[in-house]
Amino acid sequence: MVSKDPAPLRRTRMDLQEIVQKRVDEMVEAELGLQVAVYQHGELVVDAVAGDGVTSESLYYAASTGKGASATVANVLVDRGILDYDQPIVDIWPEFGAHGKDKATLRHVLTHSVGLPALPPDATHESFPTLPAYLAAAEPWWEPGTKMTYHAETFGLLVGEIVRRATGRSISDVLRELIAPLGIENDVFFALPSDQRDRLIPLVEPEGAEETFTMLAGMFSKVMPPAMQPRAAGLNRPEQLAIEDPSSAILNARGIAKLYAGLIGEVDGVRLVRPDAVPVITGPALVAQDELLGNEATMALGYAIGRLGSTAEESPATFGWPGMGGSIAWADTRSGVAFALTRTLFDPSGSASAVEIGNLVAKTLC
Repeated sequence: MVSKDPAPLRRTRMDLQEIVQKRVDEMVEAELGLQVAVYQHGELVVDAVAGDGVTSESLYYAASTGKGASATVANVLVDRGILDYDQPIVDIWPEFGAHGKDKATLRHVLTHSVGLPALPPDATHESFPTLPAYLAAAEPWWEPGTKMTYHAETFGLLVGEIVRRATGRSISDVLRELIAPLGIENDVFFALPSDQRDRLIPLVEPEGAEETFTMLAGMFSKVMPPAMQPRAAGLNRPEQLAIEDPSSAILNARGIAKLYAGLIGEVDGVRLVRPDAVPVITGPALVAQDELLGNEATMALGYAIGRLGSTAEESPATFGWPGMGGSIAWADTRSGVAFALTRTLFDPSGSASAVEIGNLVAKTLC
């Protein structure tokens, strides 16, 4: 446990900045580019980058790491009385009640237990605006709340439409308003604005990854058509990144780490939710076996509990979400730490750097 005496704590944080920077410098030949950011009790204590052209302000497509941002939007709106976890979705989205979904709630969506994990077979990113209507009319795989599986693409579509119905505004607009007081409104996006394209670091797939991508396509074939499989070539296209997708995000490590820091505590005088809401949002809301992937999942309200590389039992105060490709963001409510890592190498089996650096930070500060 780190000493609470200010002087040793400052030395520990200075040492950690140097240690993390040294390690990402060592990793960069293989990783090509990295960002690592760590906040503790609202203070930026690590801001390390490596790679040609990579700065703290650079943006990355970070895949499902962005689910933490869309979940946070929903949780902030609940805390402000605009949404309710247990209010039937049909109250604000009447069409959603088809096929027995009239009792489905935001809680079911946030815990991936609403039973709508599948996109239509002809779905493309360009068809995203039409997909909420498809999901509203769809028959659920099970009675909402009785089972769960990872809603890889439909999570963001559902949260985004619920936010739009409740506020009359897009989730991108609501996100920007909520995080502007933190000064990160240009650091976390669900759709990349054209005036921010020059900040984007293109993704690069590792050699020999084709077999892994093929395996993942087969694993998710029941819920995601081949055209929707994330690949670097498509994700580097400005026109694809400009499509709003709240299941993913374009962001930098400093921005998403600060968002998590503002969720669990105060940053620059700003809190995203009331203190007594934090344990409700980040505590266990559902423990169940994932029907598609087979693993046991411990879910908070929109986040997975347990640090990447750890388990919910080993790190019960940690919550967050990783992204396909190796990016990650999480926070720990006991230590007040918020951590994020983004990377240039879009490797679907490559979480080793996120686990190693995350464990280093946790061992020092958590």
